[in-house]
Order: sequence, then structure tokens, then C-alpha cells
Amino acid sequence: MGSLVRRITGADMYPQTNWHIGGCDLGIPYVLENGSIGYLFGDTFDGPWPGGPGWRSPVMMRSAMQPSDPAFKFDSAARTGTPGYAQELCYNQHDANSNHAWGQEFSVIPNDGISFPETGRQIISFQSIWSWNAGPNGSSWTSNYSSYAYSDNGNDFYRLPNFAWWNNQNNDDPYQMVSMQRDPDGYVYLISVRAGRQYGPMMLRRVPWDQMFDMSAYQGWGWNGSNWGWGRPCSGILWGRFGEPSLRRLADGTWVMSYANPDYPWYLGGSAIVTRHAGRPDAVWSSEKPQQFSWQQPSNYGGFIHPWSTTAANGLYLTTSRWTRDAAGNTNAYDVSLWNGSVL
Repeated sequence: MGSLVRRITGADMYPQTNWHIGGCDLGIPYVLENGSIGYLFGDTFDGPWPGGPGWRSPVMMRSAMQPSDPAFKFDSAARTGTPGYAQELCYNQHDANSNHAWGQEFSVIPNDGISFPETGRQIISFQSIWSWNAGPNGSSWTSNYSSYAYSDNGNDFYRLPNFAWWNNQNNDDPYQMVSMQRDPDGYVYLISVRAGRQYGPMMLRRVPWDQMFDMSAYQGWGWNGSNWGWGRPCSGILWGRFGEPSLRRLADGTWVMSYANPDYPWYLGGSAIVTRHAGRPDAVWSSEKPQQFSWQQPSNYGGFIHPWSTTAANGLYLTTSRWTRDAAGNTNAYDVSLWNGSVL
């Protein structure tokens, strides 16, 4: 079980004159092409709560500071065309009409980011959200599809046209929430799950790092009835009710994944953000290790692995979100914190 390091977002911490980052969530950390860390936020507002002015998503802040540093702060923001204002990274339809037709876009929510020093390119995986209302199969929201946005200057991102893993109105496509990590073997490995934290499989794929925009280059990790292998239709490497997945290869070669498990046994602590580790993404993963329980941080979700984490005791850092409401249903917290735990 981990512990709180510090809160890193909130209107009280970053006032209106400082990037206009008030209420926001996620804070997905990934290594930028220059070696520092980008933090991707979802629906972001000028004020402390959702629904206020300044709605945009995704938003990126940057920092070269270690997450363990007591003075941790963000150094800069991507897309600050207006001085002191962190703008939306890419196009977002922002159709908030609750009755809009299937396929219309309520928001764009980042899943993960990756960068390539060879080319200077960054790629963001995202979900196009159709509705935040409860959906089929016990899901908490429904997506239209997942896709990529890319940047060659580190600031301006463009959504890749005619490239998407489409969902369906049953909301059960397993490639909607995607985390990705490069390996020295030349492949980018991707784990993915269904939208909305519903029950289903976790899939594993890989693609050569320089062919991510070629759908035919993606290879599935599958079971043929006798053994596992690449180049097959994907089989679920794990089954469960998965929240936001995160996949990282640490400096010593250990692979770690994290996700929120709403069904973690009540007699062991209940709903939790958990991690697993393995020697390779296509190896057998360890059992779940809880890092944050909902009783420690109510209404918690996320749990994204900081890429500078280590396997040393208390060397794991996660960004976790909370969205809490009072008895009348009014939001009273919507922010991101750094959480500390151990991989092993």
C-alpha cells in the first residue's frame, strides 16, 4: 500500500495567472523527446470544478524535476499561444449536447504519450468520447473510437486522419484505452482495454516503433489453444474490470503495469489502484499489488506510472486523480496527486 506525496494540481496551487490550470484530472506522465517529462491532463477548467469556463482537453504541462523532489513544480506548458495559458493540444469537438447522435464527440481524453528522439516526434493516444453517461455492460462512459495525435515540434498536435480503432454502440471494443511503451527490441508494446471501466479482456499488441501509423504493422499476442505467440488475433492476457491502464519499462528492464480495479476484494481493502510486474510484456504477470485504496483517496481513478520510477523500496510514483462530490452532488475536489509505493 502506497502513500500520498503531494497534490500537484488545483486552482489554489496554480492560480489564474499561471497557465489557467484549475480543475483537471489524469496527469499521465511520459518521457518527452528532450528527456524531460510531459504530463497529459483530461478535461481541464480555469476554475476548480468541471463545468466552469476554460474547458479544454487534452492539456500538457512539462517538468524536468524528479517526482520525489519536495519542490516539484511544472516548468512550462505546451501550446501557450496566449501568455500564461495552457491551451488545448488538438482539435476537440466539445459537443456537450446530452442528446447528440452516435459518433458525435463530447470530448477528447488522452490515454498515454510516447516520443521518439530519432525524429523528435511525439504521439498521444486518445479516446474520442461519445458520452460520459453510464453505458452498456456496466460501463461508466462510451467512446466513439481511439486514435493518435502527433506533434513534430512538441507543442502543436494534429489528429491522425482516417486512422482509428472504432468502438460500437455495445461499447465492447477492447482497444479503446491504450497505454504504450517502447522496448530496446525495436517494438512499441501496447496494452488496451474497453472504455468505461467495464468487465472485459486486456489485450497486448506490438508494432515497430517507426510504423505506428500503419495498422497492418500491428501484431497481436494470442493463444492458439496450445501456446502463445505473436502475429495472431489477440487473446486476453488478463480479464477483469479495468480502469485506466498504464504500461512502463523501468530503467532496470522491469515491466510494470497499473490500473484501477473497482472489484479488488473488500476483505483486502476494496476498490484500489493496483500494479503488476513482469520481465517482459509477453511474460506471465505477477499478481496484483494494491498501491492506493479508495478509502485512502475517495473517488480515486487513474494511477499512471511515472517513467522515472524504480524497483527500489518506495521507488514507484503514480499520478492519481479524484473527483469527489458532497451530499448534494456538487463537486468539492477535482485534482491530481503524486502517490508513492513499491513495485516489488
